[in-house]
Order: sequence, then structure tokens, then C-alpha cells
Amino acid sequence: MDLDKRIALIKEVGEEIITEEDLRALLSKKKKPVAYDGFEPSGQVHIAQGLLRAVNIEKMLRAGCSFKMLVADWHAMANKKLGGNLDDIQVAGKYLIEVWKACGLDTKKVEFVWASKLVKNSDYWKTVMDLAINNTVKRIVRCSQIMGRSESEALSASQIIYPCMQAADIFHLKCDITQLGMDQRKVNMLAREVGPKLGFWKPVVVSHHMLMGLQKPKAEGTGVERSIAMKMSKSNPDSAIFMTDAEEEVKRKINKAYCPEKQAEENPVLEYCKYIVFEKFPKMKIERPAKFGGNVEYCNYLDLEKDFVAGKLHPMDLKNATAGYINKLLEPVRKHFAKGKPKQLLEKVQEMKVTR
Repeated sequence: MDLDKRIALIKEVGEEIITEEDLRALLSKKKKPVAYDGFEPSGQVHIAQGLLRAVNIEKMLRAGCSFKMLVADWHAMANKKLGGNLDDIQVAGKYLIEVWKACGLDTKKVEFVWASKLVKNSDYWKTVMDLAINNTVKRIVRCSQIMGRSESEALSASQIIYPCMQAADIFHLKCDITQLGMDQRKVNMLAREVGPKLGFWKPVVVSHHMLMGLQKPKAEGTGVERSIAMKMSKSNPDSAIFMTDAEEEVKRKINKAYCPEKQAEENPVLEYCKYIVFEKFPKMKIERPAKFGGNVEYCNYLDLEKDFVAGKLHPMDLKNATAGYINKLLEPVRKHFAKGKPKQLLEKVQEMKVTR
């Protein structure tokens, strides 16, 4: 794949790239740059963490990157996820890796690194300390959104350490590209600014889109802050489609989903079509009675959106079709977790109490 095609593929992943010039320079001089994403194991997995993340990783691999996935178990403990119980957190981490296997991601091409391994290295903590020395408490608190927190919250001491750990992760994983969600932008920018001062490099930031929750947005404001507030969240089960939800449960949730007629902006059902359905299927067929126009088939998302905005496609017809395609993608996952060790992992995770 030539340079322009590699960049184009990464731009399909990155809703924002800082900077495209740095990305081009990196790909020009390094045949196989290292990209990474990370996750806090904190309970069951929804489609934004499962299906969408798998789509993004596959594109980064196709663009010639090697990919590392950080299982941020110590970070989840610091952020008091699952009550800060490290054993439960690590079980949830193993479960999530199984989810990606089941939804078709070639996990042999992804290097999974556990934070509990990184923290055994004294050099890692030296970097954490250097990052802390070179930043104010105010700057670190501004990064609190990476943990799903707000600046107005009373943060624990462990949550103050967290952003310094996440910035240190980049350098100890030897990552050239941070390929995380838009909600992780602030800490990635911190790493770009401070890294060269500490003798490291300036990572390229490729921030992917955050999938909306199913319910009507209640958030105020604009831009990244609004997107963060609207993203799919496991703490509100009716706003999220989980990777092992039963077929009828997926239908129920999507049928109740916010999907304003003739509106494309902030429409979660259209988002699932754009970021998931058309990434996995070459066509989307919508079945409806002849009196309502009969069946219609779309070969790309833009044509689907155009008809919906023009009122040629009813929200309920869109919902029914979307639920069908999402269920096709989730069926292998449901089967994978129906027996053996994967089933035991899922049952353990289902018993855990999700804590914010």
C-alpha cells in the first residue's frame, strides 16, 4: 500500500489527527510504526468497545501499523472501577479479549500488554514521576475526563496519579501513534508537549469517534465535551447494546432508541449504520411493505442518510433493519460465550457490580 492510501485508511479511523503532517513524516520514515489503544476492564462490553474498536484496529493493521492493546488493570484499580478489586478487574480484562476474538479480530496480530506488567519496571515509575514534576495539579485535573470524571469532582489521590501513568504508558510501550477515543485527547496532548522535554518523542494522536448512546442527548455544550457526555455508557444499560445481549434485547433497545425523523445529526441509529453496519456489510437491505415503498437496498451510508433526511425512509424501518444487522454481528459472540471457559468468564463478569 502506498503512502497516500495508508494515510487515507488511518483518516477513516481518526476523527481528529494531530497532526497529519507528523503522521505523513512518521509513515515515510518508519515502515511499521507502533500504534496503541488501551481499556479499563470494568464489566460487560458494549458495541462501541467491541465492534467499533475491532473495526478501527483492523484498519490500523491494514495501514501497516503494529498494534498494542494495553489492558489497563492498574488504571482501573486507580479509578476505583469494580470497587478497585484488582482480581475482578483482571477477570474482566480476560473476558474483553475473548470478546474481540469472538467478533472476528485477529488477536494474534495484536500484542496485549497488561499494565500490571509495566508497573513492575522501576523506569516506568521514574517516567510517571518526571511527568508529575513537569505538570501542575491543575493541568492534571483537566485530564480527568480520560477517566470518565469531571474537573468539578473530588478526585482521589490515585486518580491524580492516573493521567501521569497513562502518559508514561505511551513511552514505555514505545508507541508512535496513540489511537484512542476523542475523550482521551487531553492526556495525549500532554504527552506530545512533555515527551520531548523528557528525552522521548512527540506521538501522533489519532482520535477515533465515540459512538453515541441510544437515548436522547441531554448534554449541553458543543464539541468534544458534548460528544463525551453523549457516548455509550455501560453504567446506563438501556443506553448501550452489550456484546452478549440476546437477539430480542437488541431489538427492544433499538426500537426504543432516539431516532428523530428526518434528522441525521446526533441520531444514534444512523451512527450505528455509518460506523458499524457499512463497515461490515457491502449493502444494507431495508425490508418494508409495498404500500410504504417496498424493499430498498443501499450500497453506501451517504445514500441511506440522504433518503432518511428527505423523509423517504421511516425511523421504524431503519431501526428494524439496523437491529437485524447488529444481531448478525453479535451472533458469533453469543455462541462463543454459550459454553466452556468463555461462558464461565461471562458469568463471573455478570456477577460483578459496575461502579462508576
